[in-house]
Amino acid sequence: MYGSAFCKVYNEFGWNYFPRAFGEQLLEWLRRNNVEVKNSLDLGCGTGVLCETLYEAGIDASGMDLSENMIDIARRSKPELHYDVANMITYRPEKKFDLVTCTGDALNHIIEPDDLKRIFDNVYAYLQKGGHFVFDILNEGEVNPGEPFDLDYDATTRAQFLITRNSEGVINLKTSVYENGELQFEENITEVVHEPEMICDLLRESGFEVLQCADQLLSDADNHGTTWFIIARKPA
Repeated sequence: MYGSAFCKVYNEFGWNYFPRAFGEQLLEWLRRNNVEVKNSLDLGCGTGVLCETLYEAGIDASGMDLSENMIDIARRSKPELHYDVANMITYRPEKKFDLVTCTGDALNHIIEPDDLKRIFDNVYAYLQKGGHFVFDILNEGEVNPGEPFDLDYDATTRAQFLITRNSEGVINLKTSVYENGELQFEENITEVVHEPEMICDLLRESGFEVLQCADQLLSDADNHGTTWFIIARKPA
C-alpha cells in the first residue's frame, strides 16, 4: 500500500493541503475548548504534514504510517520528529498521548469492522485519561464514481484519477501518472464508506465518549464539508 509511485503523486501534486487545514482547525478547536495537549500521535500520518503543523504550535508530535515511502518523506522533511512504520490495526506503543488523530479518510482503508474495533481498543489504551481521539471518515457524498479526471503538474506531467465502486461497495482509486503522454506508473487504492453510526457505536464499545460527529470540525466554519469529523474522549 502506498508505494513510491503513489507517494510521489501525493507529495508533488499538493495533496498536503488537507492535513494542514485540518491541523489549523484542530488547533482552534483545542483553544476554544481549553484542551491542553503536550504530545500527539497521528495514525496514517502520510508525509507528516499534520505532525509538522502541531509541532509548530508547540506540541510534541509524532506519527506512524504503513507506508515506508510516506515515512521516508516525513523523516526527511522534519528529522527531529519521531515516526514509526507500522500497521495501525496492531500498533500499540508503550507511550501515552494527550491527542490521537487520523485524517485523510485513513480509516476508510480499513475494510472490516472488527479491525476498526481493534484500532479503537488500542487507541483507548495509549490515550491519557481525558485524552481526545479526533479523526475523519468519508461521507457517502464524497464518493463519485465516473469518468477519469486529470490534474496537470507541469507542461509535460499529468496525473489521471479514476474512481470505481463494485457491487460490494468497495471503492477503488486508480492513479496514473504520464510524462509526455507516456504512462510512468499507476497505483490502485481501495476504501469503503463506513456509516458514522456504526463508527460511534464501536467507539462507545471501546470505552470512549463521543463528543461530536458532524460534517465540519468547527461549528462556525464557512462551508459544510462532505467528510464526517468525529471527536471522542477517553473519560478522565
